[in-house]
Amino acid sequence: MGLKEDLISEVNQTFATKWEEQKTTNVPDLEHLRLGSNHAKDLESATVLYADIDGSTKMVDQFKWFFCAEVYKAYLRCAAQIIRSENGTITAYDGDRVMAVFTGELKNTRAVRAALKVNYAVEKIIKPSIKNQYPKNVFLFKHVIGIDSSPLHTAKIGVHGDNDLVWIGRAANYAAKLCTLSKNPIWITKAVYDNMKDNVKFSDGKDMWTSYKWKTMNEMEIFGTTYHWSL
Repeated sequence: MGLKEDLISEVNQTFATKWEEQKTTNVPDLEHLRLGSNHAKDLESATVLYADIDGSTKMVDQFKWFFCAEVYKAYLRCAAQIIRSENGTITAYDGDRVMAVFTGELKNTRAVRAALKVNYAVEKIIKPSIKNQYPKNVFLFKHVIGIDSSPLHTAKIGVHGDNDLVWIGRAANYAAKLCTLSKNPIWITKAVYDNMKDNVKFSDGKDMWTSYKWKTMNEMEIFGTTYHWSL
């Protein structure tokens, strides 16, 4: 059989085969899912965080490659270390952004606290370091983090020797879409806001979060903030 016939057979089999779901409370490892069959893990409730550099396309067009690489490394290093410190599981790096999944107790609170800490790292560590190393550089570093919570499924995709996990569920999509918004460095959905502890909601008795209507998503309510959490 040729490539076309192989693909027709495999695609038809994918759509015709019944899915086998296995419930889990933790982020599964790649080897815990099968590639050659419709096999998925069901996380009944999970919180997804996307951390993204804002304006990276403009950055790579205007600045030297090595400076861009340093910005990427600095941001993703800080974000990854902070995510892990809050018991989040990093599930993917995609260019200038990182995806993480939080499960278990206080998953929303831990994800939001991680985002606030990343914002601190940007303002108090990364920006000063850039200014110190490149005092004449006019680059203004910005980032955006999106967080949502929902039921989530994951399955293995790709081919043997070159595969990864794909995440299916509202939280994965909405968290990524929130990273396209401007004005605030951190955005969360109402599902996250309503299910996080007050210590990441209020500062000195004042709500750190401002309510907005997400115009491109049927005016759904979301919340943004510029606050940070000291490391």
